[in-house]
Amino acid sequence: MTLTVSRLTRALGAVVEGVNLGDELPAATIDQLAELLVLHHILFFRDQPLTPRSQMRFAARFGDLHVHPIYPLHPELPEILVIDTHADFLPDNDNWHTDVTFSPTPPLAGILAAKQLPSVGGDTLWSSSIAAYDALSPAMKRQLEGLTAEHSVVKSFPVGRWGADPSFKERYDRAVAKHPPVIHPVVRTHPVTKRKGLFVNDGFTTHINDLDPRESDALLRFLFAHCARPEFTLRWHWRLDDVAFWDNRSTQHYAVADYLPERRVMHRATVNGDRPY
Repeated sequence: MTLTVSRLTRALGAVVEGVNLGDELPAATIDQLAELLVLHHILFFRDQPLTPRSQMRFAARFGDLHVHPIYPLHPELPEILVIDTHADFLPDNDNWHTDVTFSPTPPLAGILAAKQLPSVGGDTLWSSSIAAYDALSPAMKRQLEGLTAEHSVVKSFPVGRWGADPSFKERYDRAVAKHPPVIHPVVRTHPVTKRKGLFVNDGFTTHINDLDPRESDALLRFLFAHCARPEFTLRWHWRLDDVAFWDNRSTQHYAVADYLPERRVMHRATVNGDRPY
């Protein structure tokens, strides 16, 4: 199988053609896609009408799959997370975040499929945390070395939104009890390339443990803004049946909430990862 790879920006991103993700792909193709994922941080595929089961099957070729403790799930396949946002269920992912960093072992990758799109809007941005780290001054890199930060599920999933519905409160309370705050390094080493990248995000990171609260707030504000600089980002304009496959260890993303009151439905499969270091 011959893949065509078109790079999108210097920092991250490539469009891959010549593959049908719903097929039973040979091991050599899976290995090639895994290499491209690490190289480009995020891969995009057009015209991929995946069913939830075929999306789950493709994602499972890269590792065990995560079941989200809070977000709505596919009724038959809990490995498929359903992000269905509209006027009665407002988006909450319109912030820069790395998925599930409230876990001791955040995901390796996410695979997002566009199932229903608004007439206009609903783009997603991704940022390279490795490019952001590389652009820091040597002095700032030295300051960040060895620092750790706390990540909390409650920051991104506040009780006022997710625990207020009595029909959902029991599940929410179980999720919060099962996922106490965790500690991750501020600078993460990618397990494959050994390159360093920033590993704090506005979605889940609450504070830097080693600093005074005012110092922590100031430094996090800088790092959050730094990661969002256009030089390190790309913006993807979705078409129906597009699929995005990103390395969650080296990226952040932001879902633009500019389409209400129209509806946007995405299906996500999430590949389990390992402990950051």
